[in-house]
Amino acid sequence: MPSQLSLVPPPATRRPAPPALVVVAHGSRDPRALSTVRALLDRVRARRPDLPVRLGHIELNAPLLPDTLAALGDTEAVLVPLLLSRGYHVKQDIPEMAAASPARTHVAAPLGPHPLLVDALQARLTEAGWPTHMDEATRRTSAVVLSAAGSRDPDAKTDTGRTAHLLAARLGVPVIPAYASAATPTVDTAVRTLLARGRHHIALASYFTAPGRFATECAQAAPWIAAAPLGTHPSMAHLLLHRYDEALTAASTAVPELASA
Repeated sequence: MPSQLSLVPPPATRRPAPPALVVVAHGSRDPRALSTVRALLDRVRARRPDLPVRLGHIELNAPLLPDTLAALGDTEAVLVPLLLSRGYHVKQDIPEMAAASPARTHVAAPLGPHPLLVDALQARLTEAGWPTHMDEATRRTSAVVLSAAGSRDPDAKTDTGRTAHLLAARLGVPVIPAYASAATPTVDTAVRTLLARGRHHIALASYFTAPGRFATECAQAAPWIAAAPLGTHPSMAHLLLHRYDEALTAASTAVPELASA
């Protein structure tokens, strides 16, 4: 009997579910924004089917982030901002909402700057008509305006500038960041600057996660071609998961604070 029992395999241990990935979107009155974000989350789920993926908005759309976190109870979650730079939402709004929730949360870095965003920007420009091969004469007269939402936070402008630098290195032409609000230069000013430098083939790269009012207004100011927002490009799903993994790794390697004597 004991020998027979030894042949019975031990009961399988059930692996605990990983912490939820909560994608934190800004929210928009444009219905295309919500449908784009939902489609992007579907891409994330397809990449990692066992990962619980949730959506929370800072404003304007349901579900709002506090409601999403409340539904998670006291479970563990990683909040990944669907935002492209540091700013008030990343530094204040999201951490404050996280701290007020019952969930055990880790807040990841915003998506940008990162080379994966440059992959998506380049792909969107190519889709809009940016040449994949450019002779030297055309290169000397070409440039890109990187249009972004804008923020009064200087860190946000620094982050967007870094993305512009990465995109310029990738394309081999000047890239000037420009803003729809709260920061300068505007798209019109950036275009005039480039024209004064002899750059007559000026494309607009849309540094927005989804369609919306700002993205549309910036595209209308493009003198040549205007790329679509980043949207559901595969690099966006890849980057969301990268920020999730990065935040979990940082949390697991953090040195616990020593108790005072």
